[in-house]
Amino acid sequence: MRVKSITVREVEYVAYRMAREFMEWNEPIPDFGTRFPNILESCLKQPFSTFGKKNLYRGLTEKGSIMFYLLVKNHPFENGNKRIAIASLLYFLYKNGRWLKLSNENLYTFAKDVAGSNPKKKTEVQDDIKRFLNAYLINS
Repeated sequence: MRVKSITVREVEYVAYRMAREFMEWNEPIPDFGTRFPNILESCLKQPFSTFGKKNLYRGLTEKGSIMFYLLVKNHPFENGNKRIAIASLLYFLYKNGRWLKLSNENLYTFAKDVAGSNPKKKTEVQDDIKRFLNAYLINS
């Protein structure tokens, strides 16, 4: 089965709004228009990159893990990056017929761990994200 990507428009209309409505913590998420130029686009395109006509990231969990990592670590927004990364990941999984079965708190704690990770350990963190996704992934 071909993995479906998500677009900036989908992040704006689905994931961003979902994060804003359901994932309020102590800080509001700024308006979508205040995001930093081209970073979000890059985060969403990277999982579908190829080299020599071969996918750099294979399958749903590899693509989802790099997208999630980049959305958290590359800070495409002034604020709310972890919440928007979580909502975007959930939408990406839903669009591909999957979901994560765990509490919002556990998912947010995991996002905080990724955010606090050492950028020099990107590969190890990405492997941790893949294991995390595989541990909680269910059919939607």
